[in-house]
Amino acid sequence: MEPLVLDTVVVRSISVSEMANNVYLLTSRTSGDQVLIDAADDAAAIEELLRAGAADTDAPTKLTHVLTTHQHWDHVRALAEVSGRHAAATVAGSIDAPAIPEQEGGAPITRPVEHGDFLYFDGFVLECVHLRGHTPGSIAYVLRDASGTTVIFSGDSLFPGGPGKTWSSEDFQSLMSDLQERVFDEFGDETLVLPGHGASTTLGAERPQIPEWSARGW
Repeated sequence: MEPLVLDTVVVRSISVSEMANNVYLLTSRTSGDQVLIDAADDAAAIEELLRAGAADTDAPTKLTHVLTTHQHWDHVRALAEVSGRHAAATVAGSIDAPAIPEQEGGAPITRPVEHGDFLYFDGFVLECVHLRGHTPGSIAYVLRDASGTTVIFSGDSLFPGGPGKTWSSEDFQSLMSDLQERVFDEFGDETLVLPGHGASTTLGAERPQIPEWSARGW
């Protein structure tokens, strides 16, 4: 993805590992503070991403937080190394948080979050949206930029073409309900969705497919 230049932040991303995980970096254009979403793997590549982000601000850059969307191993393999190297706080949903240190490369979560929490950084704010289904404690992080652009970092809960994988009909119904009530009912069609793997999409592109997703059950 080409850098997404907004009023408050610049968003950069790389794809890492055999799972093609997306790692997102938000750099405040005013303060230089940086937030990483999903330190999935390849700490060296993430360090290159952080250095590239230095071009997005006139201020000195500092990685202050590493956010995790959910507990699965492929999203945390560089969490301990990257957060430790930069003394960055670690953030994840409170329900998934206890399992993350047990994963390869995982680390203790210093700030568990709940649905509706806000994370205040120097230059921007992220809203936490709990999406239950792919994992019990999956969190999407929502950026509402001063330009009017809204970006949802959806982890593995929403992709182009449907919701993330679930392992029971109950989990699927839970995820579909949360996506409808907490995402599609709350945000407009122009909202950009940046998922944990693969290409980006918009809510407008996905909204007409919701009945099909419900009917197929995955």
